[in-house]
Amino acid sequence: MKHLGLVLLVILVVQQQSFVHVGAQGGFIRTRGQHFVLNGSPYFANGFNAYWLMYVASDPSQRGKVSAAFQEASRHGLTVARTWAFSDGGYKPLQYSPGSYNEQMFKGLDFVISEARKYGIRLILSLVNNYENFGGKKQYAQWARNQGQYLASDDDFFRNSLARGYYKNHVKTVLTRFNTMTGVAYKDDPTIFAWELMNEPRCTSDLSGRTIQAWISEMAAYVKSIDRNHLLEAGLEGFYGETSPQKKQFNPGFQVGTDFISNNLINGIDFATVHSYPDQWLSSSNDQSQLAFLNNWLDTHIQDAQYIIRKPLLLAEFGKSWKDPGFSSYQRDTLFNTVYSKIYSSAKRGGPAAGGLFWQLLTEGMGSFRDGYEIVLSESPTTASMIAQQSHRLYQLQKIYARLRNIARLKRARAIRRAQWWAKNRGRNIGN
Repeated sequence: MKHLGLVLLVILVVQQQSFVHVGAQGGFIRTRGQHFVLNGSPYFANGFNAYWLMYVASDPSQRGKVSAAFQEASRHGLTVARTWAFSDGGYKPLQYSPGSYNEQMFKGLDFVISEARKYGIRLILSLVNNYENFGGKKQYAQWARNQGQYLASDDDFFRNSLARGYYKNHVKTVLTRFNTMTGVAYKDDPTIFAWELMNEPRCTSDLSGRTIQAWISEMAAYVKSIDRNHLLEAGLEGFYGETSPQKKQFNPGFQVGTDFISNNLINGIDFATVHSYPDQWLSSSNDQSQLAFLNNWLDTHIQDAQYIIRKPLLLAEFGKSWKDPGFSSYQRDTLFNTVYSKIYSSAKRGGPAAGGLFWQLLTEGMGSFRDGYEIVLSESPTTASMIAQQSHRLYQLQKIYARLRNIARLKRARAIRRAQWWAKNRGRNIGN
């Protein structure tokens, strides 16, 4: 494949077909080396975050918002959505208490999965939150305390055996759930792209990274013991840790007890993730400095995914808030263009970057969910156009790789037939 880059460039120039959407049908997403594959060919993911899907869908009168979001996403070529498969305690929970579930909320998640399939969108389902929104590790820690356990901090969620057992029970309950709308167990449904162990795991009480490393190792093995069909990722933001001290310079000035390298090398973790919020992490810096950080952040993680981790890389969260001082849609579009260009450049040359999921997609009439980062496609024409263009580019690249694969298979088949013919006719006088 020495001239692959040139071949791809030529095909991209001559191939000008309009975007055609690829549905969620067609089997499970797999990995091969540092690439996602679908039916043996490379697969790229342009997508979005929508944490609110199950929450909104739990009210049947509001499900039209879920359908509208999927429909608008599909029209712009988006193929992957990341969302929560948790809501622990508190208001409108999925899990009232350990092992006690809200069927109405679960039916909301059933609807989300069923509707995603209808619109050709695959789902990354996250299983618990690091933060106290929707319960998270704080709620699990409190449940353990309610049973007489001593937990010095909420970080003991990762260490306490009872809290870990509660989490494992939730994992099993979700993975083995039979969808009331499709009749398919979640663990058997290819609409689900991957499971995520936790949204942005952090353990600031142990900056060595050993606590998070042990927890990911244990939980990855547990997920795989139940479900071998789906991919699994840890939910990491991408901060470097103790196993690569020379790379800490690329962190935005802090550590959270995770380790991008060692955490993603764990058996059972199928692909690496990275998040990026320069406007939050470097809030006192100007836009130029934040973009420079973003460029270095992405370049470094793409290189490490390719040469050290050797797994696909997904930029699972990125965005820019309109609440930032001096915000303009041009600044947001510049950030999106930077992210999309890095992903496409890596994908085109056969690298590990396989897609990006912006934070977050909303549809019209969802004012209470606006957090500054939201994208309502109908309200943001320049950003929406950029999103659709990236979808188109990745889709065309996917088709090219599939075509090259078919050509290679045809050549191999011809070579085999030729060898078989020569073996059969060796020693004969042909033509006399």
